[in-house]
Amino acid sequence: MTSSYHLEDRGKCNKNTCANARNVPKLRFKGYTYNYDKIPLKNISTRIKRVNSDSTAPIMMISANCGFIMQSEKYSRDNAGKSLTKYTIIHKGELAYNHGASKAKPYGCCFQIDVDEARIPYVYHCFKIDKNNYAPYIALYLNNKLLERELRKLVSSSVRMDGLLNISYEDYTNIKLNLPRYEEQKKIASFLTLIDKKIEKQKELVELLKKYKRGLLSAIFSQKLKFKDDNGNDYPAWEEKSLGEVTGNISYGLNAASKDYDGENKYIRITDIDETTGKFNNLDIVSPDCVLSDDYKLKINDLLFARTGASTGKTYLYNENDGKMYFAGFLIKFSIKNEYCSNFIFYITQTFNYKKWVSIMSARSGQPGINAKEYSNYKFSCPVYDEQVKIANIISKLDNIIEKENILLDSYNDYKKGLLQKLFI
Repeated sequence: MTSSYHLEDRGKCNKNTCANARNVPKLRFKGYTYNYDKIPLKNISTRIKRVNSDSTAPIMMISANCGFIMQSEKYSRDNAGKSLTKYTIIHKGELAYNHGASKAKPYGCCFQIDVDEARIPYVYHCFKIDKNNYAPYIALYLNNKLLERELRKLVSSSVRMDGLLNISYEDYTNIKLNLPRYEEQKKIASFLTLIDKKIEKQKELVELLKKYKRGLLSAIFSQKLKFKDDNGNDYPAWEEKSLGEVTGNISYGLNAASKDYDGENKYIRITDIDETTGKFNNLDIVSPDCVLSDDYKLKINDLLFARTGASTGKTYLYNENDGKMYFAGFLIKFSIKNEYCSNFIFYITQTFNYKKWVSIMSARSGQPGINAKEYSNYKFSCPVYDEQVKIANIISKLDNIIEKENILLDSYNDYKKGLLQKLFI
């Protein structure tokens, strides 16, 4: 993705070539050799305090993904009738940052307006960048992970306002930035924008595939889409079954803490199950901190159900490729009987009907949850074994395509993350 931009890695330069270039990034475009200048943000920015109570411009906020712009209709509804002086009017190309630090968004998360005019809620401070600097580059810089340590320092010394730690405009704009000149800023920002477009296109593809899978599941399990056997004949009618009928050996998991992975024994907890795929995510592998028993070791055809909390209903079907694995106490194990296709039963737990049932069943006072007996009573329509296998194979092939495209998306995001670490200082 970088070939047309002629990036050069400065991280491997020798003492002679780097003697006069100490304040430069590790990765740089060919032809640029000067040192970056260290400049406080306040020296290249001007605060915006425009207020217009008659404005009908859309209300814009930082999205849950941070750094993107969104129109918040909910915010408009929730604040109907309140004083419009709480909004700042800003124009295309101008910036705003979230001065109320919270767990929902990174400290000081900044974004640039890409519409002609917008109303920005009072929880953001607004400013514009001078003509000698490229605003999209500055926005990227201010959201870079390299600044996180500086922003955390500001938060730790901030005062509380409305229950949040407040990063004042004065403190925020005292942050010193290592900046190239305008031409190089623009080149870096344009390059990263191309990568963002590629990431967005890949993200759209993954979402389309997931949407297609949801539609396929709906069509299959509502029996609007029907299959024939190898002789071209209709399969027998589906019969109602309960989870308890198709499984056995039901048990709760280990009541044990976790410890560093010992290289052999994996410990699967609710958080180790991917929210969308139901696969073991491998992000933080640990081992159970206890004397191990085969009673808690997973085997082929074992299906786990999350029994409590916000993730109630989440499932994982054991895969031999995941290695030797024991399951934790907030999970319930159901061993699927050999006369049923385990993948088919697993895919039932990804259907809309199952999720609706979980939502209703887990809606209790206090902490949501579903116990083993309640799971056992869950009912669904089930075809004969051969049709189960055919259905499971079709969905599994689609899953493999989604996983492949998701891996590619992750590689693009990792590539961008690596670039950001090397292009900024």
